[in-house]
Amino acid sequence: MKENAYFDNAATTWPKPEPVYEFMDSFFRSHGVNPGRSGSLLAVEAEQMITKTRSMLAQFFNFSGPSNRVVFTLNGTDALNQAIAGLVRPGDHVITTRLEHNAVLRTMNHMERDLGISVSRVSPNDAGYINPEEIAANISDDTRAIVVNHASNVIGTVQPLREIADIARAAGIPLIVDAAQTAGVLPIDMDALGISVLTFPGHKGLFGPMGVGGMIVSESVDLTPHRFGGTGVDSISTYQPDAYPYRLEAGTVSLPGIAGLHAAQLWFRELGIRCATLLNVDGVDSLSHGALCRYAMMHIHEIEVSHIERIESVLNRYDAVTVLGGATRKARVATLSFTVEGIATAQVADQLDADHQICARAGLQCAPLVHVDAGTVEGGGTIRLSPGFFTDEEDMQQLIEALEDILAT
Repeated sequence: MKENAYFDNAATTWPKPEPVYEFMDSFFRSHGVNPGRSGSLLAVEAEQMITKTRSMLAQFFNFSGPSNRVVFTLNGTDALNQAIAGLVRPGDHVITTRLEHNAVLRTMNHMERDLGISVSRVSPNDAGYINPEEIAANISDDTRAIVVNHASNVIGTVQPLREIADIARAAGIPLIVDAAQTAGVLPIDMDALGISVLTFPGHKGLFGPMGVGGMIVSESVDLTPHRFGGTGVDSISTYQPDAYPYRLEAGTVSLPGIAGLHAAQLWFRELGIRCATLLNVDGVDSLSHGALCRYAMMHIHEIEVSHIERIESVLNRYDAVTVLGGATRKARVATLSFTVEGIATAQVADQLDADHQICARAGLQCAPLVHVDAGTVEGGGTIRLSPGFFTDEEDMQQLIEALEDILAT
């Protein structure tokens, strides 16, 4: 039995690829200076690494705009806060969904209370999918933004982003996409979809560390800054510079965090080369960074979904188990939540941890409206399982045996 069989990748991926650990350590030791704050060779080289990471992330999400519009933030929540606050003004109307994480829900609630904005919260169907036509039906003359999560962090359903993006584009309304559960797992084509702002954490599917995230801001919108401070450029200016990324990056960025994202991008590229070669793709050496990473993501997604379907097949054998939603293979990530009739959610989680060394997540998963609609709040929410790319057969056997032990009693 493993000391820890990890099934909480929806919270953060773990472990990270070994090159991420190695590069973060070596780069911070050799270049642990303040990037962009002096003309020393070390500071310039640190800034060059950051600039290269912006470029790789732009390609990763197929964004052909200037890579300086890849903005680094504290995390995905910070990116969402900046994106929403940077667009929405008092009295505006915003459309979002009841599937959102508190990073969106609480931001909307505060702005509704404090700024007098109005919010339409579209409900999913019983399977957990949003009908894009319901978003269209909620558009009004004062709708300023549409904010949606690409995939639910509770039930794993992937929303019809292309159809939602088409509606937003036709109406001329900025679309903010929370890619917390899909960045690094599913290819996202910003150019083709016309996404206005894409937000992402660094520590989930992108296989970077905690404490760094980002957003890509298309040239179709400009976000009003809400943080002000040093940028290392134009220091004489009385106000925050208008130029990106300085417009939204006040203060020193996370050099170790960005180094981790940098190494992870190179890891995606190498995995993509291996995958494309195995598929006998012509001209692998000439493929772009983005194209190679898309092969890597398809491989990662296939492995993760095969794990979650295997887990779901075990859970479905027990009448006492209810799996929330109805995620389908063609539109899901490797996350599911369930309850067990007659056993408290917290008890199941405690047994998984204490008796079987299974790391899972119990509770409301920071997405309370999903649980309100499912009627699981009073029972303490659900048990969430989310295998990852590095989940192996030993992990799977340990979990399956644990579930059978708990559910058969």
